[in-house]
Order: sequence, then C-alpha cells, then structure tokens
Amino acid sequence: MSNTEVLGRFVWHELLTTDTAAAAAFYPKVLPWRTAPSSMPGYTIWMAGQTQIGGLMALPAEGSATPPHWLIYIGTPNVDATGTQAQGLGARVLKPAADIPNVGRFAVLADPQGATFALFTPGGGPPPGPQPAQGGFSWHELATTDVAAALRFYGELFGWRKGPGHDMGGTLGVYQIFEHGGNQIGGMHGVQGPSTPSSWLSYVHVADSNRAVAAVKAGGGRLLHGPMEVPGGSWIALLMDPQGGAFAVQEAARAATQPKPAAAAKPAAPPKPAAAPKPAAAPKPAAAPKPAAAPKPAATPKVAAAPAASASAAVSAAKVVVAAKVAKKAKKAKRAAKKAVKKAVRRRAAAKRATRRTARRTARRGARAVRRAARGAGRSVRRAARQGARALRRGARAARRGARRAARRRR
Repeated sequence: MSNTEVLGRFVWHELLTTDTAAAAAFYPKVLPWRTAPSSMPGYTIWMAGQTQIGGLMALPAEGSATPPHWLIYIGTPNVDATGTQAQGLGARVLKPAADIPNVGRFAVLADPQGATFALFTPGGGPPPGPQPAQGGFSWHELATTDVAAALRFYGELFGWRKGPGHDMGGTLGVYQIFEHGGNQIGGMHGVQGPSTPSSWLSYVHVADSNRAVAAVKAGGGRLLHGPMEVPGGSWIALLMDPQGGAFAVQEAARAATQPKPAAAAKPAAPPKPAAAPKPAAAPKPAAAPKPAAAPKPAATPKVAAAPAASASAAVSAAKVVVAAKVAKKAKKAKRAAKKAVKKAVRRRAAAKRATRRTARRTARRGARAVRRAARGAGRSVRRAARQGARALRRGARAARRGARRAARRRR
C-alpha cells in the first residue's frame, strides 16, 4: 500500500494504560487477539491472526492524571504537511512530529473540539497482511461537541465525506455516518452533557458479543451497555477494561433462528458498525509505533482533559446507540397514531353523514304528518261549516213559520 493510498485510513490502535501486564492478560480473553513482543522496550504488539493491528504501552509517569485510553492513528502521506494543515483548521499539536526508526513518522493532535488522534505515515517495508475476519477494528465513532464542524475538519484533512444521517430525536440530534472511498467507516454524534469531552471510540469485530461481555465481566472489566441489536442486524456492546480503557465490540447479524438476548431498555441505536477498510500500514513487531518517540498523551494538559474513548464518552455513545432504536420505534408509533386519527376522522365524518340522513328522513316524515293533519283539520272545518249553515237555515225557516203563525192569531 502506497503512502498515497493510506490517506484517511485507520491504520493503528494503541492502548495506553496503567498496568500493561494486566491488559496483556485481559484482552486476549475477550477478543481474538494475542500479544507479540516488539524490538522497542516497553512496547507490545496486538496480533489478530497474523496481522498486527495495534500496540500496548504504559501511560507516561507524567501523565498520571490521564486515564487509560485507546489512541487511534489515521494515515497520511506526509505527517508534517497534514499537521500544519490541521493547525490551520483549528487543531492543537500535543506531540510534535517524530520518527520511529524503520517504522514511520507520527504526531499527536487534538481536533478543534478536543478529541485526541494521531497522524501516521508508514515507512518502507512489506505491506500489511489482510484484515482478519475476527479481531479487526470494524467501526470508529466520534463523540463531539459540534458534529458539523468535526465533519468539515476531518473531511478537509482526510477526504472523508458525509454519509447518511439518522435523526434520533429530541436532544440526541443526528447520528452522522462518514465515508471514505465510498465505504461507510464510522459515525459522529453529539456528546451527552457539557462535561463530557470529545473523544474517539473504536469497535472490534467479534464472533459472539455475549461471549465477549461474559469474558469482560469475568476478567474484572465492566459492561457499559448492551449487547443490543442495532439497525442492520449487528449486535454491539460498550465495555471498559479493568484499568478504565473504554472500547466496543461488534458482532455481525445473527441467523433468524438464533435466539437473541433481551435488548437493553432505552432509546436506540446508531447505524450498525459496518466493516471498516483494512488498516492501512500497521507497523511490524520489530518496530511498532511507539517507544522512544511514541505519542505521550499525558505530556500536555489537553490530552488529559480529553482522553480518547473515555468512560463517559462510551456511556454517552451507549445512550446515542439506544436512542436511535427508540427513535425508530417512536416514528412507527407516530405513523400508527396518524393512521388511527385518520380512521377516527373518517368514522366521525361517516357518523355526521348518517346523522344528517336520519334528520332529513325525520323531517320529511314530520312534514308528511303535518300535511296529513292539516288536510284532516281542513275536512273537519268544512264539515262543521256545512253543519252550521244547515242549522242556520233550519232556524230561519222555523222563525218564518213562527212569524206567520203569530200573524194569523192576531187577525
């Protein structure tokens, strides 16, 4: 892989911790990893199969205030040029550019929102082995105070592009996917609360997330959230090692017949961690990125203030992951509610039409009854009038007869 091709790829992952021996014993029980020595004192290589995927070293003594954390290395053809460009975009240099003999050149920076990351330009040597099916880093997630600004910053530096966005509703905002070379390689979301620092969190691909969680608990680590299914069918869990380093695991979608553990209660998930491009130029055992010139996060207060993938960031990521799922359910419930309202409106309109029809029928029947009554009353009046006229005529005749009789008696 040429230095040009390495631009924007996640090429190395490094654990800085307070107890390297304990970490070296813990992680191979949780992940399909093993350790290998390097030619540099105090530096251990993480191996997944035959592929070097990361390193392990002790936190510098002067960094005692910095908790254990994972540091991501992003490839670039020229560390110095990219570092200068990053500073022009608002980044801060935490560890100036330095060479690792026979390995490459690196520098450690903090992005404008405070998340720590490293730049790396690989040296000469054979290309890295193929990405392992299990144990490789499959997704990278940035919790930041300004998603839009972070997307612009990393896009300018590494050519990352804006992918789909998933609105999780309320204060959770949008979970923004970012892409590299047409592939979805990670996501960005807002931090949960002003006291949570911006930071990176890395996901490792495993065969069984439940088994990984059980191993973490048995080894003295902590389960921060999960396992839970996310859109697309993957299963994820957010975890913390015994020394306080936060990381996550991702399991591919399970077969439909396989029983699934109960999903965690609460909102939902970001888009599923998709397989990331193969780490670009991972150093070889004989010269892993670190020792003498290795990044020293504790060397500056900025790293201590914003450790990569801190516990609080992992918890906030868990909230974001859960929120996406609930947001999806809420949308379904909203659509169902709209349908119910439409049905109720249609029923109400139908009831009104039926009421109007009934009223019209009643009015017509009433009108007919009134007309019949009026006709009946008219006949009665006419009958009474005829009878009265006949009575008057009979009275008149009787009066005339009486008058004649009286006239005859007078004569």
